[in-house]
Order: sequence, then structure tokens, then C-alpha cells
Amino acid sequence: MKIIIDAMGGDNAPEEIVKGAVAALNEFNVEIILVGDESKIKAVLANEKIDRSKLQILHTTEIINNNDHPAQAIRKKKDSSMVVGMKMLKDGIGDAFISAGNTGALLAGGLFVVGRIKGVDRPGLAPIIPGKNGPFLLMDSGANAECKTQNILQFALMGEVYMKKVFKMESPSIGLVNIGAEEEKGTEFVKECHKLLKESNLNFKGNVEGRDIPEGNIDVVVCDGFTGNVILKVFEGVFQTIFDTLKEEIMSTTRTKIGGLLLKPVFRKFKKKFDYTEHGGAILLGVNGPVIKAHGSSNSKAMKNAVRQAVLCIEGGVVESIRNEIETNENNNNNNL
Repeated sequence: MKIIIDAMGGDNAPEEIVKGAVAALNEFNVEIILVGDESKIKAVLANEKIDRSKLQILHTTEIINNNDHPAQAIRKKKDSSMVVGMKMLKDGIGDAFISAGNTGALLAGGLFVVGRIKGVDRPGLAPIIPGKNGPFLLMDSGANAECKTQNILQFALMGEVYMKKVFKMESPSIGLVNIGAEEEKGTEFVKECHKLLKESNLNFKGNVEGRDIPEGNIDVVVCDGFTGNVILKVFEGVFQTIFDTLKEEIMSTTRTKIGGLLLKPVFRKFKKKFDYTEHGGAILLGVNGPVIKAHGSSNSKAMKNAVRQAVLCIEGGVVESIRNEIETNENNNNNNL
């Protein structure tokens, strides 16, 4: 399988992106196409040991930056590494596309370049979030600030498929973000979403409050993109604050330094469990090909694991399964009319 990587996207591009691609080539049975400034890519590769028969470089002359207007950048920067990479995915030159670049541009490219799966109203960003009792999928995490009830149902359907195919779950549990567990809680929109999910064939467990989300007892947590993005950023901020505070406290006295040394294996295990680089990125579910948004500050480890995520999506046939699930759901709805 071939993985297309935007070598110029992200805060640490192209060095960390290219190094991550090299690590992925050495670990997974893949071929990689690096899209971007050829001279800069080759400068990084000069210090890397790699099987060049499994690596291609496609030179592009433009870069979509974080301060570019997403839709305008996709339309105007035709020779950018992101647009060219997405066109390659659409044309079947590669099997998945990964970028750590401008999130808004990636979403716009997913819609206008790769295209939506027939029947999907709005694709959604779905990162894997570490929880106390296991990782869970959060959807939508920022693609759609405002949603219709049908969007929430489709998020749940697509999230269920992902967890079945990638995490091999037989019947993933679905939870709806709300301010209370009771069915009558929340806005009229959330109540309508609850009713729709409850009437579906999904393994819907009801509402899930913010304080219960980190437990990881719900496999697919669904909400509108505004709420999901706030949840995602709070998770990132809280985890980083905990790590920084622990480090400061441990280094504050000789006694705590000794205690820290004794607990070092515990802290290492804890950090790994809640490290975003372990999962690589958020997949854009609902488009006609695996498109993965890696974290903007991705290092080589995060990029390598983004490739791993792409491999699992391809092997699991996630896009094809979503296509079939959406079609089946539409047919059932038509039959009930």
C-alpha cells in the first residue's frame, strides 16, 4: 500500500515529517510518497538510512500555511503539497493521505478535492483520545461547529465502523455529550439527537457528562464540532498541565527528586498512556479515502504512528465499510417512510 504524506505541513516540517516517514518505512510494509520541496526533503533524507525503492518524492512549489484562508488556499494554491497530495489520493495514486498542516485547509480539501462519500452530509474529524479504561473516539472534534441531528447520527454510525474495523470491537458503545445523564437534560437539539440515537440500531448508552468522558467507558463519544473541539483542547491542556506540575514538584527538593527516581517507571507508563503521539492523528471520516490530520506539532514518532493509523484504516476497509453502512441506513429510512 502507498501512503501519501504532506512533507511541508506542520510546525516541524519537513524534518520531523520526513524522519517519521523513514521510521514508518522501516517498521511497516508500506511505500511512501513525500510531497513537497524536493531539495528540502532530500536534505533531511541525506542523514537517514532508507530503502529508496519504497520512497518517492513529488516536488511541489507552494505551501499552505496556518495563516492562509482554508478554502481560498485550496482553490488558489494548486501546486501546494496538501492539494497535490489530496488529488493523488482522489486519483488512486495512493491509498491514504496524511498532513500535519492547516486543519481548515485539510477539511476544505477533504470536501472539495477528495469528496464526500455519497449519503454523508458532513464529514467529521475523529481523534482517538486516551481514557482511564481505554481509548475512545471523539466525533466531531472541530469540522462542523453547527450540526443537524442527522449529522450526529452519521457521526455515530461512522465512529462505530471505525472502532469495529480498527480496534476490532464487536459492538462499540455510543454516548452523546450532554450536561447530564438524564434523558430529559440538555437543549432541544441534544434531546432530539438523543431520541434519534435511541431509535437507531446502535449500541447507544445514552448521555455522557463531561466529567465521565475521561473514564473511557464509552467507545464513541459524539457531539457537534464546537463542543468536540473544546473537549479536545481541554484534554490536551489538562494533560500537559498535569505533566508540567508533576515535573516542577518532583524537582523542587532533594527528597522529591529521590521519590521521582523511584516512581520514574510509573510516570513513564502514565505519560505514554496519555501521549497524543501514540495515535498519530485524527481521521476525517466521511470522505472518499483515508485522510488523517496529524497534530500540528507532530514529531517523528507522531508521524510514524499516523502512518500506522492509515495502514489500519486501509487494512480494515474503513471507507468502504462506512459507504456500505450509510447506504444501508438510508435504505432503512426510505423503507420506513
